[in-house]
Order: sequence, then structure tokens, then C-alpha cells
Amino acid sequence: MTFPEATAELDHSLFWRLVEISTALSGERNTSRLFERILDAAQDITHADGGTLYLIKEPEEGKPVLEFEILRNNSLKLRLGGTSGNPIELPPLPLYRADGAPNNGNIATYTALTKKMENIEDAYFADHLDFTGTKAFDERSGYRSKSFLTVPLINHANEVIGVLQLLNAKDADTGETIPFRKSLEPIVAALASSAAIALDNQILLQDHKNLLDAFIKVIAQAIDAKSAHTSAHCQRVPVLTELMAQAACEAQSGPLSRFSLDESEWYELRVAAWMHDCGKLATPDWILDKSTKLHLMLDGIETVKTRFAAAMAQTELKFLRQLTAQPDAALRDVMDQELAALRDDCAFIEKANVGGEFMKPEDQARVKQIAGRKWLNHLGLEQPMLSETEVAYLCIERGTLSFDERQKINDHMKVTVQMLESLPFPKNLKRVPEYAGGHHEKMDGTGFPRGLRREQMSWPARMMAIADIFEALTSSDRPYKAPMKISQSLSILQKMRQQNHIDPDLFDLFLESRVWEKYARIYLRPDQLDVSDPAPYFAA
Repeated sequence: MTFPEATAELDHSLFWRLVEISTALSGERNTSRLFERILDAAQDITHADGGTLYLIKEPEEGKPVLEFEILRNNSLKLRLGGTSGNPIELPPLPLYRADGAPNNGNIATYTALTKKMENIEDAYFADHLDFTGTKAFDERSGYRSKSFLTVPLINHANEVIGVLQLLNAKDADTGETIPFRKSLEPIVAALASSAAIALDNQILLQDHKNLLDAFIKVIAQAIDAKSAHTSAHCQRVPVLTELMAQAACEAQSGPLSRFSLDESEWYELRVAAWMHDCGKLATPDWILDKSTKLHLMLDGIETVKTRFAAAMAQTELKFLRQLTAQPDAALRDVMDQELAALRDDCAFIEKANVGGEFMKPEDQARVKQIAGRKWLNHLGLEQPMLSETEVAYLCIERGTLSFDERQKINDHMKVTVQMLESLPFPKNLKRVPEYAGGHHEKMDGTGFPRGLRREQMSWPARMMAIADIFEALTSSDRPYKAPMKISQSLSILQKMRQQNHIDPDLFDLFLESRVWEKYARIYLRPDQLDVSDPAPYFAA
């Protein structure tokens, strides 16, 4: 019977029900809900008591199988898989036996292999198929499986991607189990065709999404792998950003009370958070790994220490020659004092090379004074203990990076924006460059790379700025500083809020929702969590 002939025999409302279902399937974006709609629609049209939706999966090693995705049985009140929250613990059905022969005994695998619909009036009398498992289930449950209608789900490439199996058609008036009507077969086939197209599109979209996710995480891992000193930064900033976004979605009052993210917007935020430092791929490794002020490819402190060693040896040799010619205890004391001064100066330079939060002016002056010391090179010529370049590096006030090096680091934001804006993001990811490219902006417009002000930035971009700072402050893998405790980190963020560098409303939310604590309990050392009451860090 053809589809038009079949629909002519059907009630008018059922025809429009089929049209409605096909339209709904094409618009469903949630995979689990799509599975359920397919099965529910098929049961609705055929008055089936139960049904199962299988998908073909191909394990990395092994042959294709039919995996249970949704299982329904009204009489037994079974609702497994999908959005039910109840997992299906049944093993998948292999399409091929161990010897490679097709598994034609099972009705579902037979349908998948032959691409043909099977309409069984009574499973207990179907000799060409094996219903041993069905009978065993009936014996355990007290159920009687009788009529089956099994349909292959075939995509546009004429490939079977799944199987729709319906069980025990019911008479609408008496509730008695009856065979599936032949007139319904073209209708179910049409539904299966629409379902296969919708399902195939969804699977294709999910495969592309999985590929994009994997690609994004590979980039983040590559960035972290460039430097042992920021090895988890790209993985932890997304965690903090999502914690803040979740708190904003839950806010009942204040400026963020209307903030919300749908499923697509959550995904957009996650992509941006994972990609926020992608421009660091263009940052020289030696800058990312610059653990000391004189570290330029190799740590230059060793060269300076060698000069001190040479100066001490030369000083000692000079005095020993004098003492050999004329022994003098006072002269020996002068030698010992001079050697001690050299050792002390060398130790000071080593300490200054490490860097820190702030270098005092008097310490910078001492570096310049030490630079005036002389030593003899291999040609016997006097050389300064420190070159002008080394003096400039050793006098860096904060951290280990010079102004030029910090600019190169900052350039990663320009590269990030350029990289992301060059990608053809689909409509639902169009804001990724704006979210990711704004985490070094400041609310007063003094940040980089674009000098944006608060009102020019979205909430997610402002969230990412706080997440980036907090992760850096509390991180335990930075070579130039110890990991800060929560109290220190919140104090610094509080000052940045007062200076209009971070968003004040988001910082209040950060405190109120205890994002700092949720993050610390998972990612920080126990001794870092030294705050129980965030009240002191709110605006006065």
C-alpha cells in the first residue's frame, strides 16, 4: 500500500498529527528529547504499549552494535534512557557474530542488516527469528510480548543509523493486544524517515561540536604545555568563569537579576573561556618561562656568578702575592673583608634576580653600585661586574619581566582577538572573540588591547577578567611568587575594584556567592583557604 492510499484510510486528525510530529522533530535541538519524541510519536500513532530506540555505534575496536537509547513500556511503567535519569543497563546487540557472520536471529539486528521493516503478529510463533531473550524477559516480568513492528532508520546516504522497535499494539477501545495494522506501516515508515533525517542531522551536529570541543581543548593544552609555570591556567579560568556565570544566573536581585544563559549561550561562554589565551601560541617560550629577571633563553645569573668567582679569585691572588712578599695580618683581614663583600654582593644579586611583588629604590641603587665593581677578563682588561642591560633587568620593580617583555606578553591579547575574529564562527558563537578578548580590559578604559570601558563590555567578558586575575593570584606554579592565600587575593581584587579596574557588581557577586571558596576547595591547597567571612572585602 502506498503512502497516499494509507493516509486515505486514516482519520484526518492522525494525518495532521503526523505532519505536526515531523515538523517538531526537525526543530528539536536536544538529542535526548529528540530520541524521546521519535519513540513517543511512534507509540502514539500505533497505540503501542512499549517501544525501544536503538542507535548503531561503532566502537574504536570491534564491530558495530545496536545500543539501547530509549526504552518504554507503559504496562510495566518502564521509562529508561533519554531524559528519564534512569540508565539502560542492557548490553548492546552485536550486528555480527564472533565468526563475522551477520546476526540475523534478533529482530532488531535483522532489521538493521536487511534495511527492511518487520511486522510480527506473535513473537512466540515467529520461526525465522530468535525471540529467546524476549521470552526470558516475559518469564521474569510476567509480561506477554506479542506483536512487534520494527523499522530501520535510514539516513540520506542510505545508511542505517538506528532501529525503531514497537511492541504490543493495543486496541483503542478494549485495550487488548493486537497485531500492528498493515495500513500503519507506510505511516510508521514515513515517521522513521523523518526521524532518521532529524536524528542524522543531530548526530552530525554533535560530531562537529565534539570535534570543535576537542580542538579547543587541544589548543588550551598546547598553550599550557608551552610553560610549566602556567600549566593549568587555560583549564582553570573556564572553571572560575562558569562558577561566576552560574551565580549570576541564580541572582534574585541587583544588576544581575535578569542575567540568564540558555544552552547555546552556555556553550558560547565555555568556548570563549577555553580560548581566552590562544594568542599565547605566538608568545616566545622564553618569555613565558622567564622565572628570573636575567633568564633569557638561559638564566644569565650563572654568567654573573662566574664574574664574581673570577673577581674573588683575582682579589685573593693579588693579596696572596702581597702576603708572600711581606706577611701582614692586617692585610689578610682586608682581603677577607673584600672577599666577604664580594660574596655578599653576589648573594644580593642572586636574590634580586628572583623578582617579587615590589623592589625597593634602595635595592635598585645597590644593584647599580655593584655594577661599578671591576673584574679582569681573559685578556686582562677591566670589565664592569654588570652590563647596562643586566642592571636594567635586575632593577625590574615587579615580577621578572621588563617593560618590553611585558608588552610582548600583552601582545598575546591582540593575537587572541585576531585569531578568533578570523574564524568563521556560526551565529551562536559570534560573541566568542568579544568574551575571550576582554579579560585584560579594565573598567576605566586603561586596559588592553582595546582600552574598553565597563559599559562597552558584556557581562561574560567582565567575568572572565576577574577569573583570570584570581587564578593567577592563587596559582601555585608561578616561579616568581608563592601562591597567595584567599585573604591576599581578595584584598588585591578589592583594591582593583576601588581603582575601577574590575567590575564592582561582579566582584560583590564573586564574594556573596562564595565563588572563591567553591573554587578553593577543589583546586587550591588547604592552607590557602584562610577566609570564612567575606564581609571585610565588600565596598565600604
